[in-house]
Amino acid sequence: MTEANVYLRRKMGLVVRYSRSGSYRFCYFSRGAPEGAAPPLLLLHGFSANKDMWLPIIKFFPKEQYLVCVDMPGHEGTSRTGVEDYTIQGQVDRIRQFVLSVGLDRRPFHLVGTSMGGNVAGVYAACFPSDLSSVTLICPGGLDYPTDTEFITQLKEMEKNKEEGSIPLIPSTHQELEEMVRLCCYTPLSLPRQVLRALLDNRIPNNGFYKEVFREITGEQSRYLLQEKMHLITAPLHVIWGKQDKVLHVSGADVLQGALPNCHVDLLDNCGHSVVLERPRKAAKLILDFLSAQQVRSEEAKKLK
Repeated sequence: MTEANVYLRRKMGLVVRYSRSGSYRFCYFSRGAPEGAAPPLLLLHGFSANKDMWLPIIKFFPKEQYLVCVDMPGHEGTSRTGVEDYTIQGQVDRIRQFVLSVGLDRRPFHLVGTSMGGNVAGVYAACFPSDLSSVTLICPGGLDYPTDTEFITQLKEMEKNKEEGSIPLIPSTHQELEEMVRLCCYTPLSLPRQVLRALLDNRIPNNGFYKEVFREITGEQSRYLLQEKMHLITAPLHVIWGKQDKVLHVSGADVLQGALPNCHVDLLDNCGHSVVLERPRKAAKLILDFLSAQQVRSEEAKKLK
């Protein structure tokens, strides 16, 4: 998997870089020139993933579009420190450090986040509104969903009974990995057995870390943080959700639209939680269309001044 991703990165012109904030190290890749006409894109991946999860969607962005994908705190090449950095607010603060360290704050940028990264992106938008031109949240965590998925119901039962059961998003066997893929994807993925084995071999050494992060993002401080902060979001908001999401229920889109009536919502048929993997072309088009609409509005507003 890693060799394939290295090949894909090269093919797409993505360069892996590191930046530092004090002793803290961020790993990221980027493409394009920061001074392009469109706002820069910063993409935040989900729980237990890494920057490479965006490769399927990057293929459908214009080559000249300046984009940056960073490994979230503790993930892949970014520093692994302690639990204070794994809460949602801790991750928001670290991502702000990253933004400053690479100069993304020089002009407003478009922020994209999915799942855990969507929670972080939404809270970032609430905390640092002047950094952003707009924001896209893809199946974000951090909400009090009107309808619980079976996955969330199971977690609540485990919490209520103080059980230490296995977490479906942290597989340690081949069967559990296949179940996780089925949970996250509406359309079954037919991955070769050797690919699944390589994926599992990469994940297992990190499972202790993943459990730490999962405890923090589902704990009291983080679980509903986007819900608590969403009224502070002033940047134009775009929401994408798979209608068949079995991890975080699509009813979360109604929560965001209820609080922020001007937000633009796109619901995808026959799509689960892994929107970027299942519908990369469509997701890229929706994001680019949203950015174009924002540019048109911005130019019209300038003419009225």
